[in-house]
Amino acid sequence: MNHIELFAGCGGLSLGLDKAGFKLIMANELSPMAAETFAYNFLNENLEEIAKNDGKPKQSYWLNSQFSDLKSRLRENPFNSPSFSSGEGFSDIPKDLDKLQGKLVIGSIIELNKLLENTPELVKKLQDGFGKGGLDLVSGGPPCQSFSMAGLRKRDCDKNSLPWEFAKFVSLTKPKIAVLENVTGILRAFKDDDGNSFHAWFEVAKVFATKGYVPLCLHINARLAGIAQNRPRFIMIAIREDIYDRLAINFKSDSTESKLFKSSEIFFQAVQKDIGKVKFGSLPYFDVTKPADLALFKNSFLHHLVGINEVSVREALDDLKQKKPKPVSKFVKNLNKTFSNSLKKREGGIPNHEQRNNSEIVKRRFRLYQVLQQIDNRSVTKAVFAILKGSDTQLNENVWAEIKEYSYLRESGKLELFSKKESFITYLLSHPTKKQTQKALAPNSPAPAALSIPDDACHYDEDELRVLTVREMARIQSFPDNFVFRSKVTTGGQMRKFEVPQYTQVGNAVPPLLGLALGKVIKELLNSKCDS
Repeated sequence: MNHIELFAGCGGLSLGLDKAGFKLIMANELSPMAAETFAYNFLNENLEEIAKNDGKPKQSYWLNSQFSDLKSRLRENPFNSPSFSSGEGFSDIPKDLDKLQGKLVIGSIIELNKLLENTPELVKKLQDGFGKGGLDLVSGGPPCQSFSMAGLRKRDCDKNSLPWEFAKFVSLTKPKIAVLENVTGILRAFKDDDGNSFHAWFEVAKVFATKGYVPLCLHINARLAGIAQNRPRFIMIAIREDIYDRLAINFKSDSTESKLFKSSEIFFQAVQKDIGKVKFGSLPYFDVTKPADLALFKNSFLHHLVGINEVSVREALDDLKQKKPKPVSKFVKNLNKTFSNSLKKREGGIPNHEQRNNSEIVKRRFRLYQVLQQIDNRSVTKAVFAILKGSDTQLNENVWAEIKEYSYLRESGKLELFSKKESFITYLLSHPTKKQTQKALAPNSPAPAALSIPDDACHYDEDELRVLTVREMARIQSFPDNFVFRSKVTTGGQMRKFEVPQYTQVGNAVPPLLGLALGKVIKELLNSKCDS
């Protein structure tokens, strides 16, 4: 089977789909920095090295750029790139369109769609999978937070248009199935510019229905698929109408598949009849947090997304500790073995595992976070942070009774107990911080959902008073050790608006093991092997 990857990022979903047996027909990514990682791992193309030698890449094509040279392109703000149709800038798109097969196209999905609209020959090649007999899957995760049908009519910002552009690409290339992945926040109601509530996921489902696709909407959690992170996600599986009709023939009236798709089919027909009368609530999403819905997952083609034993942070990271590392866990061994044939073998040590420098005062604060994680009492955490933030100078006796049982990193560099409450309060006052979200990881649980930049969390081990390395973040996300992250390690200030450094690449990615599970789901569905 084959697929096209939109909003490809560094390639987490593509890696999982590759292992599931999908062949990459083409990929598209806006960020040159994320594209550098994708090209390195999937196309064996070192863009940085090519740029140093003033060369031109052969596997990666820029839709359009301000710059003619590769070195400048790798640090380009992609939002400043000229429009493909403007005739300005520099484009790599070859006249021989077959050269795009299996390649990475760097640039905006908006500009990619313009290329397709103006190049019917390319549309036909993508529809046919470059001679593979059709296109099985288009997948990606467009930002959807600002999206609404009203927003579409206003066309007031790019964020409103990205899900529409995703749907437009699908309508042009006509894959059998489209998969849209997004943050779980898409399930919460948003306000439009007029203060009206709308549900972005529902609006997206309506758009795909207008394009001839029957949508199945899911609320899942990556930890149920064996990822060491509590990572809830929204997934929409949209099936082309003719493919759905062929699948539905095999659904028995009381089957799990029939229960999953019944509302989707009614919703699809209602949209075809009169989209203006389709109201919120007419299409449910199936939620793994609800026992009845979880049973539907377990007893259908969706079973690949649930049922895997939960993986703790300790299992993912213990062998990477700088001091007293533990043997490689079964999880890590299986992870590296799973993707061993999908990536090039690389010599040397574990990449992307360079530690960041933390000051002594920050290390002492990290030890404090570790203690608060171990105590795991909200009132204690609140009382301590009140002093750290400067809004209080006292601790009640109940809080002190719990706090004094733990050792803290002192100015001497040693872990020691405090014998007096006043001394501990003075210690807190000398370590002020305004950060409220940073915490230590809990070693025996999956990592928290909010984990995308170094400042989100520190290590759980008292001998490892530091933030996580890129490799440790990648392990939590289920990237194998021979997946190499490229470009800058981190960024800051105004550069955050357009740069996608290594930490952000990891944080934004679809976990490869989740991508593998989704690939198995789609493959089972397309092979019509659903239990009925």
